[in-house]
Amino acid sequence: MRIVSLLPSATEILCALGLRDDLLAITHECDFPPGIQNLPKITSSRISHEFMSSLEIDHSVRQQLDGHGTIYNLDTETLSKLKPDLIVTQELCEVCAVSFNIVSRAVRLFTSESQIVSLEPNTIEDVFSTIKTLGEMTGRSARASIIIAELNEKLTNLKQKTRNISRKPNVMMLEWLEPPFAPGHWVPEQVLAAGGIPLLANEGQPSKTIGYNDIFDADPDILVLIPCGYYIEDILRQLRNVWFPGYLDSIKAIRNGNIWALDATSYFSRPGPRIITGAEILAKVFHPEIFGSPSASEAVCISPNLIQFQR
Repeated sequence: MRIVSLLPSATEILCALGLRDDLLAITHECDFPPGIQNLPKITSSRISHEFMSSLEIDHSVRQQLDGHGTIYNLDTETLSKLKPDLIVTQELCEVCAVSFNIVSRAVRLFTSESQIVSLEPNTIEDVFSTIKTLGEMTGRSARASIIIAELNEKLTNLKQKTRNISRKPNVMMLEWLEPPFAPGHWVPEQVLAAGGIPLLANEGQPSKTIGYNDIFDADPDILVLIPCGYYIEDILRQLRNVWFPGYLDSIKAIRNGNIWALDATSYFSRPGPRIITGAEILAKVFHPEIFGSPSASEAVCISPNLIQFQR
């Protein structure tokens, strides 16, 4: 089967299904499993994330989308030459990938025989459903069932271990630094499974912009930084460009040094199999006495001295 993936999470799922050799092209953001980067890239970004602050990126994205534009380019010439049987995309978020409308228009004009599947997961169960859907569409239903069963078993085991914990921390998962975004979609479920209480959460709904005053009022025990699409090193770099309101230095998470940076790209932003690993990492952050401390590659505890406050 000839497949083009326009989603990093779809690329990960397709490879887990054993379809790596069927992939003709991927996005510029696809980087898992290792070595997948060698495939042709069919998208590019119009925003230089590496050289912009969180606030600058937010302004740029809003400006592009408010003008009914896009922040991604799609290489329609290459798409036309490849003539894929299946194109995997999404309609969930125009910030996450090339918009569905652009993909649909390109298919009509350049490769009308291609089938498009749009993945729309909002919850962990929805993520499992996307694995099942791709399995059915590619003749890999049996493999999909095995993957889902393994992930369900890991999630069930984690929930059983955290269910009876008496002291569960109040957790603020910050999906963007400036402006701050409260967590949505499957992230609140990850927190609950890990034995935490998600604050200002929008389970099964898009993440939303909040004010720093909302974080102050919520007064979290633990502050977890998972800006969408960022690795740990990206978060640490971005913190040098962010100035938080001075009053936030009095919240419990900052007073007690319970500020964590986690690999958002691998374990939280992308709705693929590794979101269960993300929940397991959170359990180590919340309850190290039960699960052991996270490794440096899983989570980094940030010194309050690295957080800049306006005075």
